[in-house]
Amino acid sequence: MTTVADSFARRAGAGPDLSGPVLVAAALFLAGLIGLPIGWIAAFAFSDRDGAPTLANFIRLLEDPTLSEPLTTTLALSCCVAALAALTAAPLAWMVARTDMPGRRVARVLMTASFVTPPFLGAIAWEILAAPNSGILNRLWRDLTGAADPLFDVYSFGGLVFVIACYTAPYVFVVLSNALDRIPADLEDAAGILGAPRWRIVLGVTLPLALPALLAGTAVAFLQAMTLFGSPAILAIPAGFHTITTKIYTLFQFPPKPQIAAAAALPLLLVTIALLWLQARILGRRGYAVIGGKGSAPRPVRLGAWRWPACLLVFALLALPLFLPYMALLKAAISRLPAGPFDPANLTLAHVAFVFLEFSQTRDAFANTFLLALSTASAGSLLALVVAYVAARRADLPGRALEFLAMAPIAIPGVVLGVGLFLAYTRGPVVLYGTLWILFLAFLTIELPAAFQQLRAAFRGLHPELEEASRILGAGRLQTLRRITAPLLKGGVIAGWCLIFIGTVRELSAAVMLSSSTTKVLSVVIFDLNESGNLGAIAVIGVAMLLVTFAVVGFANWLTGAAGGARPQPT
Repeated sequence: MTTVADSFARRAGAGPDLSGPVLVAAALFLAGLIGLPIGWIAAFAFSDRDGAPTLANFIRLLEDPTLSEPLTTTLALSCCVAALAALTAAPLAWMVARTDMPGRRVARVLMTASFVTPPFLGAIAWEILAAPNSGILNRLWRDLTGAADPLFDVYSFGGLVFVIACYTAPYVFVVLSNALDRIPADLEDAAGILGAPRWRIVLGVTLPLALPALLAGTAVAFLQAMTLFGSPAILAIPAGFHTITTKIYTLFQFPPKPQIAAAAALPLLLVTIALLWLQARILGRRGYAVIGGKGSAPRPVRLGAWRWPACLLVFALLALPLFLPYMALLKAAISRLPAGPFDPANLTLAHVAFVFLEFSQTRDAFANTFLLALSTASAGSLLALVVAYVAARRADLPGRALEFLAMAPIAIPGVVLGVGLFLAYTRGPVVLYGTLWILFLAFLTIELPAAFQQLRAAFRGLHPELEEASRILGAGRLQTLRRITAPLLKGGVIAGWCLIFIGTVRELSAAVMLSSSTTKVLSVVIFDLNESGNLGAIAVIGVAMLLVTFAVVGFANWLTGAAGGARPQPT
């Protein structure tokens, strides 16, 4: 006699419920993905060349000026970048989010688009613009004024602060503008009714409510400046100083010093974890500011005669990370003289022909980059989908543990992960160095949190009623995820895939530590070409990277719009 449960099971096509084994497998995979490189870093940091336990590596790190100075330089650099990014992004976010300035939507889109630009490519573009002798802006300055000294010097501490701030200010902008959008108008209206002038309302009401987001965004800018490798390697080394990331890189040059490199990487990891914890605490307390029900939508502040000057200021600031660097790269790609003012007589396609017809590394680098980007995005979005589903639908200890493992890589700087993977996979039993597999593991680890955050937010916006109905009819968790949940979250899955793809294409910190002569990706090829000074070839490859990336972003936005899902958001 057939039971009702049997009938339901046959209707659902239910087989054995594999959710438990899959949960265990995902947890073990994530634990190994994160724990293995970090474990090797700790093992090398506390051992000598013979493997004996020691603290000598940390003592040398503090006593040797060539090792301690990069630490202090990195701290000073991060503080200056965070301050400059906050001072720039705060008024920009306020004008875009809370005023009637023209072009606000365009400014938002352009600021978000700046995330697509790899910081190391932006640094090379600013080399073309502001190198003291050959930079376009300095050449124009000399031609116009007859001055002997350059107007800008990108090869300096101040130049490095400026360039990194151009590509960290958008993080502050996004966090702060989102917070300003959520501030209800009631409190500002009450202050206005009580007679407070507009400037007093901004300073006394709006700013205190947005302060937690501003502090959190500033912490992100500090963290980005501290962990970046590409921009300091391109601008600081020619200027004669190191940051901690570039020093770690040089410690792997001949003769390699892996114990010292591991000792230098471990404090960077601990500081990153502390800053992320501080950011979470700051953002976690933002709810204290507004008590009560849902407030009215914020009304834009009328700028009057200042509307167009504010618009010009915003787009002038956007020229620093976007318009000027992009024009410099395009000019360098099609000019015989990459640096210097534009001259139609110098137009040429020689750099394009060299890159795509003569340069032997181009084909392999493009193939490696997009093979890794496609495979990492596909595997990462699938893994993030499963983990986000478990984390969103299970409030028990296994669910929280899996969520922690998925978010843990966000605390691992790329150069630190590169050190750990190098130490882990250059010896038995599994040797992956020199293969694309080690780069795949690095990119998957680094980019997984972004896709996980995107999908976790999508799951929280999806009511579990349909999933419960599927489970009642006898389907297992994985079958429900495949047949019911995943199709409803198509937009979120595509957005997560897009985030991983973009992050993989622009990743340099780990790639430069782990790539070999046969596994180079475009970011490493650009880094190598910069050392040889071939700006024309760099510009061609950089423009091609940006075009492909923007095409993928546009296609993903179209797909997510058609699927009715959330668009990719920077994290």
